[in-house]
Amino acid sequence: MAIDTKTTAAKTDNIQETVSKNFIEREIDKDLAEGVYDHVHTRFPPEPNGYLHIGHAKSIILNSGLAKEYNGLFNLRFDDTNPVKEKTEFVKSIIADVEWLGADFRGEVFFASNYFEEMYEKAVFLIRKGKAYVSDLSAEEIRTTRGDFNTPGKEDPSRNRSVEENLELFEAMKDGKFADGEKVLRAKIDMAAGNINMRDPVIYRIARLTHHNTGDKWCIYPMYDFAHPIEDAIEGITHSICTLEFEDHRPLYDWVVRECEYAEPPRQIEFAKMYLTNVVTGKRYIKKLVEDGVVDGWDDPRLVTIAALRRRGYTPESIRKFVELAGISKADSSCELDMLEYCIRDDLKLKKPRMLAVLHPLKLIIDNYPEGESELIDMPNNLEVPEMGSRKVRFGRELWIEQEDFMEVPPHKYFRLFPGNEVRLMGAYFAKCTGFDKDEDGNITAVHCEYDKTQKTGQETRKVKGTIHWVYAGDAFDATVRLYENLVDEEKGKLSADGTLNLNPNSLTVLEHCKLEPALKEAKPFDSFQFVRNGFFNVDCKDSNEGAPVFNRIVGLKSSFKLNK
Repeated sequence: MAIDTKTTAAKTDNIQETVSKNFIEREIDKDLAEGVYDHVHTRFPPEPNGYLHIGHAKSIILNSGLAKEYNGLFNLRFDDTNPVKEKTEFVKSIIADVEWLGADFRGEVFFASNYFEEMYEKAVFLIRKGKAYVSDLSAEEIRTTRGDFNTPGKEDPSRNRSVEENLELFEAMKDGKFADGEKVLRAKIDMAAGNINMRDPVIYRIARLTHHNTGDKWCIYPMYDFAHPIEDAIEGITHSICTLEFEDHRPLYDWVVRECEYAEPPRQIEFAKMYLTNVVTGKRYIKKLVEDGVVDGWDDPRLVTIAALRRRGYTPESIRKFVELAGISKADSSCELDMLEYCIRDDLKLKKPRMLAVLHPLKLIIDNYPEGESELIDMPNNLEVPEMGSRKVRFGRELWIEQEDFMEVPPHKYFRLFPGNEVRLMGAYFAKCTGFDKDEDGNITAVHCEYDKTQKTGQETRKVKGTIHWVYAGDAFDATVRLYENLVDEEKGKLSADGTLNLNPNSLTVLEHCKLEPALKEAKPFDSFQFVRNGFFNVDCKDSNEGAPVFNRIVGLKSSFKLNK
């Protein structure tokens, strides 16, 4: 769905729905009404030089949503015109991300590199029109002669070469007769243009690099600003939706499709990026974190790449909700991580069963419960969703509870277990603490209680203030659970003075020998649950084995984010 705001207003006996559209939808409506286009065709054009992150999700959801809204088409196309950092690994990861987010690209993937032949022919076409020329200047010489906002550029000494000489030199560039950087092809536009992008930009360069798709077929490659509008035109894109940094490039985009004489040129529209505060999205930073072993890959659950969010347990619905809340605008803005966490928490709370798991186990012994006996307790799967039903869990003399649920000397208003206090054992009985055991180092090793078998859940005749969860020791299994904090130290900020990342040393905590109810033992990768009082957890897709799941905490239960409705 496209990103919009919908409100309803009641009028007499009718309810009228008013749809407030974003500025891109209004522009598309105008184009369709005026007959500029008779359909809508959008695209998402990533460069395969890394994994996509949460910011890319906004573009995927926006572009695919617009196509769906207008019954149009959406293309997934790789802008693979720069083989320096591009890899097949990144191509595969991006396809998986786009599919996971639910964008319908009809199972067809496009590559800019498949259009290299037509791009070369269009460059020749521009040379024949007198709109492009081969330059002998180095990259540094071109940069220094472009001028600045106050000074016009200086004409290239090669600017007035004949068409015949330019054609001959450009063909020689293609045939590998010059060294890398020895020649470039420049568009012939206006060296005094107020927009510096229009001052005879480079549109082809020599680069002897093996391409992930075309191999060693080409030793010249088109520049992005030349290639991108041609890709859009070839595919019949109507609206090229891109981020604000390309706004100053729009005149060049329009120049390319106009001078290449495409009959139905696409239109570029820019929107603001979505920034998430205090997270790492830069590819060079993530690459270094991976290479240095700080994270275990581009999909480490502490990152906000789409693959990492998926591995951690985020859902496509939660990402789409987050993008919807962020909105579409022409002004850059930042979103808090809390808002993303709110979206996944809101998505999961009514969908997932609430299971028993003790992360920091402490033995609880019910001394007056018959030894060797146990019973089945009916436990609701989700109290807020009765339709999810219930399950049977075993209860007996020895249980596991959280260490924080017992204190020898409790503070004021502590309602859990301490000597003489009574609590409800969730779904089971009331139990009163009668004592505890310590080891020689003074550590508490077990808590002793007596239960009141007349006070069973649903049959109580009196009240207690505290309720704690538990796992039956007789069938609990040991599991590894991973707890996450922000990868970046939020107090120090993202970057230090020298430009390095301020990393949080507590971003990952690995808990071994957590005690979980037996039903969780058969959980499969990507299965997710609410662990009572501990948050939402997901089975890790990389490190889990059959019968030995590893759980990642997706998000805690408490939120500081408030949704303004």
